[in-house]
Amino acid sequence: MRRILVQSLFALTVLAGAQPVRADTDGIEIIIKNHRFEPAEVRVPADKKIKLIVKNQDSTPEEFESHDLNREKIIAGNSQATILVGPLQPGEYSFFGEFNEATAQGKLVVGDASEENPS
Repeated sequence: MRRILVQSLFALTVLAGAQPVRADTDGIEIIIKNHRFEPAEVRVPADKKIKLIVKNQDSTPEEFESHDLNREKIIAGNSQATILVGPLQPGEYSFFGEFNEATAQGKLVVGDASEENPS
């Protein structure tokens, strides 16, 4: 019975043309510490899905927000969140911490694969 259910779900997914959402990387880690993003500038390749793993090491919550990326996510103190973005065209995409906007500033710099952050 279980096998039939799995096969049916697989067939429905194929027929619907659904594709799984996944980042092309294992994730890019961004740390929130002392109300700042580290690193403040992240280089990523163009035309790929990107998984940002935002770890808030402060004891207070922070809101990761980006009008450029159309994302916002509250991250509790001493916790983390995963934020998927892209694929993105080459350019710069800013993000900030809404609760500490004066200090928590960052940007994604999107370019070709040769400009990507080293692993």
